[in-house]
Amino acid sequence: MFLRMVIRALVRQWKKMLMIAFTIALGSSLATAMLNVMFDVGDKVNQELKTYGANIRVLPQSASIMSDMYGIENESFLREDELGKLKTIFWAFNIVDFSPYLEGKAELKGGSEIKVTGTWFNHHLALPTGEELDTGMVAMKKWWTVKGQWLSDGEKEDGENPKVMVGSELAKKHGLNLGDTISLSTKTTKEKSFTVAGIFDAGGDEDEYAYVNLSDAQKLFDKSGLISSIEVSALTTPDNDLARKAAQDPSALNQMDWDTWYCTAYVSSICYQIQEVISNSVAKAVRQVAESEGAILNKTQLLMLLITILSLIGSALGISNLVTASVMERSKEIGLLKAIGAYDGPISALILTEILITAVVGGVMGYFAGLAFAQIIGQSVFDSAIAIKVTVIPLVAILIFVVTLSGSLPSIRLLLSLKPAEVLHGGH
Repeated sequence: MFLRMVIRALVRQWKKMLMIAFTIALGSSLATAMLNVMFDVGDKVNQELKTYGANIRVLPQSASIMSDMYGIENESFLREDELGKLKTIFWAFNIVDFSPYLEGKAELKGGSEIKVTGTWFNHHLALPTGEELDTGMVAMKKWWTVKGQWLSDGEKEDGENPKVMVGSELAKKHGLNLGDTISLSTKTTKEKSFTVAGIFDAGGDEDEYAYVNLSDAQKLFDKSGLISSIEVSALTTPDNDLARKAAQDPSALNQMDWDTWYCTAYVSSICYQIQEVISNSVAKAVRQVAESEGAILNKTQLLMLLITILSLIGSALGISNLVTASVMERSKEIGLLKAIGAYDGPISALILTEILITAVVGGVMGYFAGLAFAQIIGQSVFDSAIAIKVTVIPLVAILIFVVTLSGSLPSIRLLLSLKPAEVLHGGH
């Protein structure tokens, strides 16, 4: 009997119910899209920010101490053959790219001293795990403007000079152009000729440097198998109080906090794990980059949350107006039910059941529309798909139930205030 009354009411009020379902679907779709994006935005934002440089720098331990205490450089080095160990730490999959550097000063023919840095450009590396990857500076300096070409890490042909890339300021100062040959020498090595293959504009101090392949720099500086530093680009979780406490002194944590910190991708925990695998090293976060990542991520997630809340508030207001209008149209029917003995409870249950059935239909439609909307956002903003999170389903269901109930309360109060005599005699 009750179910038949609900069905008849839905059929009679199909236009109003359709509008309510559409309003709920709109709120559900926005909530679904924003929540899925919010839960997946961390990696997406981090991936975008990785194109603007490394967030971790690894130095020799003694060099770091001398630099921190006295601001001077120290002749100590890391080992090139340990670089593959970066991909063996607990958070190995969060290490997106890395590049080693061997820095030094060389004399340009004519007497000028310039800074020369050896590095990997696009290096193919076989890992201790049996995996292989390509990494290097090309992937980490995508914002550089290069005239000519990036260097490659392949073998050069017999008799061919090794290649060099020079910064725009260095090229301007010494009148260097693409294809020119320059000679570099140090106190320990004879002159070596290099061909200018690229001129880059980095927008920083690097514009006064020259970059060569790491193997060529090791020969030039007589530092076989050695490197000065490593830049690492890693996906990280924004710092909280635990991460900041651990960054100061990990040994001060209790066992539970230490396990939580170590097994969370904080920049400090990744730095700690890098120090465990690279001998005599100190890994430090590039704070400007790391803190910017956390701030941008938090603000992005907050924006998504605010959009979700505002869309649900809008849905609640729309539902309230539509249901109130529906109750007013059916006032005589409701008054008649009261006049023949129906209590407020069953009448309220009838109206709520109608609304909740409509909410289920609208919520399901909105959920699938929201998934499509999330993919549009992902492709438009991040050029990649948004991962569908199962946890969003119960969250959206609860939110839609709360919003529908909240939007229906004003109409239920109006319904309870109706007096049969006034309604049936035209008082309302």
